[in-house]
Amino acid sequence: MSTESQTPDEDDLRERITNFLRRNFPQIQMHGGSAAIQQLDPESGEVTVALGGACSGCGISPMTIQAIKSRMVKEIPEITTVNATTGLDGGGDHGGGMSPSFPGETTRDDGGDEGPQAPF
Repeated sequence: MSTESQTPDEDDLRERITNFLRRNFPQIQMHGGSAAIQQLDPESGEVTVALGGACSGCGISPMTIQAIKSRMVKEIPEITTVNATTGLDGGGDHGGGMSPSFPGETTRDDGGDEGPQAPF
């Protein structure tokens, strides 16, 4: 058995995150965008979601990202930290371009506000 295979718990968590994105943000796909799990660490509760397609150039993507961050940690108890990237952040090393992250709730116990609300 390969040590690189996912555990049943990780598979379940990945499926719940994917369903969360589809259920809460159908507008992403309706407007030509995509949202997918880029990285998941079930042990630490950290997930990175990549927004692509039309999201990369959309002016509302920072609000979409903030909505994903604040809602996911509330709805999926195992998730404590949500990171998000778009094509505007310059790639996987976060160099160059616009950073899609801004102050707001990204963890359960940081006490910060939820930031601007997306119109959905």
